Amino acid sequence: MWVLAGTELWERISFKGMQAMLVLYTAGQLLIPGWAGRVIGLGPFRNAVERLTGPLSADAFAAQLFGIYIALVTMTPIIGGWIGDRVAGRRATVAAGALLMTAGHFALAFDASFLLGLLVLVVGAGLFRGNLSAQIRALYADGDRRQADAFQLYALSVNLGGFIAPLSTGLLAQYWGWHAGFAFAGAGMLVGLVTYLAGSRHLPSDRRAEQETGQASRRVDRRAILGLLLLWPLLVCFWIAQSQVWNVYNLWARDHADLDVLGFAVPVPWLAALDSLAPILLAPLVIAHWRRLATQGREPRLLGKMALGCLLFALAELLLVAGSLAAESGKVALGWALGFHLLSNAGWLHFVPVETTVYASHAPERLRGTLLGVASLSVSAGSLISGRMGAFYETVSPAEYWAANGALAAVGAMALLVLARPLRKLLPQV
Repeated sequence: MWVLAGTELWERISFKGMQAMLVLYTAGQLLIPGWAGRVIGLGPFRNAVERLTGPLSADAFAAQLFGIYIALVTMTPIIGGWIGDRVAGRRATVAAGALLMTAGHFALAFDASFLLGLLVLVVGAGLFRGNLSAQIRALYADGDRRQADAFQLYALSVNLGGFIAPLSTGLLAQYWGWHAGFAFAGAGMLVGLVTYLAGSRHLPSDRRAEQETGQASRRVDRRAILGLLLLWPLLVCFWIAQSQVWNVYNLWARDHADLDVLGFAVPVPWLAALDSLAPILLAPLVIAHWRRLATQGREPRLLGKMALGCLLFALAELLLVAGSLAAESGKVALGWALGFHLLSNAGWLHFVPVETTVYASHAPERLRGTLLGVASLSVSAGSLISGRMGAFYETVSPAEYWAANGALAAVGAMALLVLARPLRKLLPQV
């Protein structure tokens, strides 16, 4: 477990560090007249995007580019998962993905290769993410309750990396330039690759699952796959709202949040670090709370936890609405943003690790990586929609924008509660 979590920690240090800078770098430097010409292929790429969306301002194009990138990063794990499941094995596929991601991050350190670096990162992330978390399920026997806690601990490593990364890359970008921050992300990914290769001997064997031939097994598998596919649209509501925290939220913080603390200008990427610190602080409390309820026979079922996660996220969005209304034409006090990060990440902890548990525990072994890739497609859909929503950010007030975002999460909560009983006929353990 700790080999996998340690590898994921460094992957998140690299990825989250780059992610925290991407919109700010694109809008603040890359698209400056005279600068964009340095980037190979940027002009034709922007023209292609604007043929679909219409003319975009620098901020709107940055949000759109980010949405497309995150959508592709979270779309390719279905292909990477299939390669790990059926072709190359999960260990080799993870190693290849980590190597490509290292190269992609270093390519971002140069203007000319910016778009090429993003493309290499997309391919590498698909191979890496489609197969790393799939290996967690093999560590535990069927029905072992520790499996759910394992995915919480894995999520803890995700957020620890997400906390470290923006602090490091934010300082590097502020004092030594954007490209120093991107180079640091590449170094982090290289450490992740070394961690995985050094610890892989402690992992379960990497043989592909034997084909199950029993009629009963095939029937159970088909029902489980159908249930996971029907659950998928309900995931998208959460991920539309969550994707805005990586995307438009950075622009909102730059323009509307009061980031002055005792004369120190807080770098915007540090808010992304705060967004990862919150679940680190809250995860032990959530795990302890669930275990206490389990001993009393009152632990919520998995879909109930996910519905609660959506509801908490929707309530967090109301804090941004309230802060924007209270500020009127002035800056929004930082306390509103702090409250948003705490409450939204309480929702994240109830939703994201549980979602992964549902897919990993119900997917047939021979298709586990592939179906975890299917789950990742919900992030792709959410990112694409959030990127399109970003084009409207400049046309409505911040309060209206965050209210609409929160409404989507609330719809997801209601849908999970209403459809829980039909889904349990296909997925009995949820």
